[in-house]
Amino acid sequence: MNPKVLHTLEYYKIRTKLADHAATSLGKSCAESVEPSSDFEEVKRLLKATDEAVKVDRLKGGAPFGGIRDVRAALHRARIGGTLNPAELLDIANTIAGGRKLKRFLQTMDEHEPIPSLVEAAEPVSENRAVEEKIKSCIDDQADVLDSASPELSRIRSELRTSESRAREKLEQMIRTPSIQKMLQDALITMRGDRYVIPVKQEYRGSFSGGMIHDQSASGATLFIEPEAVVTLNNKLRELKLKEEREIEKILIMLTGFVAEAADELTVSVEALGELDFVFAKAGLARELKATLPVMNDRGFLKLKKGRHPLLSPDHVVPLDVELGNQFASIIVTGPNTGGKTVSLKTIGLLSLMAMTGMFIPAQDGSQMCVFDAIYADIGDEQSIEQSLSTFSSHMTNIISILKGMTPKSLVLLDELGAGTDPSEGSALAIALLEYIHRIGCRVVATTHYSELKAYAFERKGVINASMEFDVQTLSPTYRLLVGVPGRSNAFAIAERLGLPRPILEMARGHVDEDDRRVETMIASLEANRATTEAERSKAEQMRAEVERLRNQLEDEREKFREQRDKLMARAEEEARGAVAKARSEAEEVIRELRRLALEERGAVKEHKLIDAKRRLDQAVPELRDKRAAPKNAQKRAETIGVGDEVRVVSLGQKGHVVDMHGETEATVQLGILKMKVNKSDLELIKPAQDAKPVQQVTASVKRSRDENIRTELDLRGSNLEEAMIETDRFLDESFLNGFGQVYIIHGKGTGVLRTGLQEYFRRHKHVKSYRLGNYGEGGAGVTVVELK
Repeated sequence: MNPKVLHTLEYYKIRTKLADHAATSLGKSCAESVEPSSDFEEVKRLLKATDEAVKVDRLKGGAPFGGIRDVRAALHRARIGGTLNPAELLDIANTIAGGRKLKRFLQTMDEHEPIPSLVEAAEPVSENRAVEEKIKSCIDDQADVLDSASPELSRIRSELRTSESRAREKLEQMIRTPSIQKMLQDALITMRGDRYVIPVKQEYRGSFSGGMIHDQSASGATLFIEPEAVVTLNNKLRELKLKEEREIEKILIMLTGFVAEAADELTVSVEALGELDFVFAKAGLARELKATLPVMNDRGFLKLKKGRHPLLSPDHVVPLDVELGNQFASIIVTGPNTGGKTVSLKTIGLLSLMAMTGMFIPAQDGSQMCVFDAIYADIGDEQSIEQSLSTFSSHMTNIISILKGMTPKSLVLLDELGAGTDPSEGSALAIALLEYIHRIGCRVVATTHYSELKAYAFERKGVINASMEFDVQTLSPTYRLLVGVPGRSNAFAIAERLGLPRPILEMARGHVDEDDRRVETMIASLEANRATTEAERSKAEQMRAEVERLRNQLEDEREKFREQRDKLMARAEEEARGAVAKARSEAEEVIRELRRLALEERGAVKEHKLIDAKRRLDQAVPELRDKRAAPKNAQKRAETIGVGDEVRVVSLGQKGHVVDMHGETEATVQLGILKMKVNKSDLELIKPAQDAKPVQQVTASVKRSRDENIRTELDLRGSNLEEAMIETDRFLDESFLNGFGQVYIIHGKGTGVLRTGLQEYFRRHKHVKSYRLGNYGEGGAGVTVVELK
């Protein structure tokens, strides 16, 4: 991309804003050097990465870049044999740790919100723990070499501390001596040139004739003397210091060697970290500008919805709506000066450059941008005194350069086309240039003052007029771009509003060509129609928004209703389950009691005990049944039931036969070995008396004898084990009460699961004496013969 165009469209200022969002010098360097790409696939890849970074920024507030430094220079010196200092080594270790933390962060984020582009970009980031741990074991967080870096360094420093302690003790003894104190300027110990000294007054220098003078104060009144008594100790300290420096040098050389071995890998890692920081800087800029992801295409179609110039204050910038490259490839913008034509040109160009760099653009969702192979711009007055170029010459020089480089996939932005020369020649030249560029197939946006270009845009297919709106009432521009409406000069209206005498205005209008007057009238009509249409559209938008709001409110209320309904149903189901469980428990207790009574009294169950059992069964029925409305045909059904009818007791779910009637409301029903008084409303007719088989009347006080109505076998084929055990338990209880000695359980052969489960059940049943498989003629392995106690 031509650097001059980037400067003209203020792309470098955007790069500066982008660099401000970088967390590291690596990212800042990438931001300051980035340029737009003309590769469509590359631009899509860049925007995808930016979109993922925006997602991370929205959900997590950004990514962790702490500790990461640009250590490429240090890595290069290590590679060519230089020795790194502790601070450089510490930066390398911290960069490895920071890169690993960032990589793990992105991988964890990817598990919840897919960010494949960022994870792929982080793949080259090194996790070389060996180098990091080696450095951290020798250098602390203040970039000082640790005593534990080597046994020799530990020994030297231990000896060094001992010698320093001795030297200080010797000097402290001296300065505490009264005879020496009076010779000192201050009773303190200090250092000069790595040697311990004391401040002695000038007049007492002879008292320390065996000592060495290392320094004196600015006034000369104080001498810093090393007493003879500590010269030997200071010499030893100096030797130990030199040994310490040599040992530290060895340690740094060793650590640098470790870094040199991994230098190539770490260099790639650092560059990857810089790219990641650069991507997150674009996410930060998108957040600042309230920018959105543009839809990209490679067919030269551009559609901005409420596009804003990113360098203008959001509070004052007027959004731009423009479409280029679909029905028309060229836009000719007319209108007065200071109306915003140049800003519109720069907005289109700059937002195109931002999208081609992989940045979000400050526009509404759904805006579409395209990838151009180049963007050319001739904007502003660039006359040069040094080159003896006039305004017109400067524009022509730029335009000629544009004509040489442009292709059908280029975007051309021309400001004040044909200005700076005779109007008739300038307009003719402007039309010729636009026609030539249009035939090439470029996308063109041009601004002009020439009215001849309005007619050209009106007549030429693929070219459209546009204008910057101007409020005649306030004599000020609104900075709104109106596509499809040519601009008016508004000179007469402005002059009239400012108070120019009417005779002069009338004379001026008389000099205007009739065709021009008709064009002005047509434009005025178009503007009036546009204003009316926009007002209607605005009203329709408000109504649509209100309908949308009401629809959302209704949907919210529906959702709340559904939630409340679900809660009530869940609560009702829970209550019903509790009632059923309670009823089942009570019924089972009654059945157990009846069995116990049958065993104790050998079938002679007392009538009052049966009545009591029935009452308890009635109480076990859930209350919900009583609250439920009776069926409409319940009364009719109850009236048709008579003695001998086969009925079902609804509350118990049991079948029986009516043996007696008690008035209009009650009936005695034979249920197995039991007789019960039941309300007729609780009975359901199954078969009338004439269709039912004769029922043997058995009182509760007499044992039932074997006859054709009493079963001695139970067919369980097709049942699962749980169902079979329930049926078998009931069958064995009845058989035991009837005094049967032997019964047959038919379970079939099948897989053997039912047979095995039942035989295990027989083994522990209280009524079973023994059991065996059926013999030949009894059903074989498909039947179990049970002998009862």
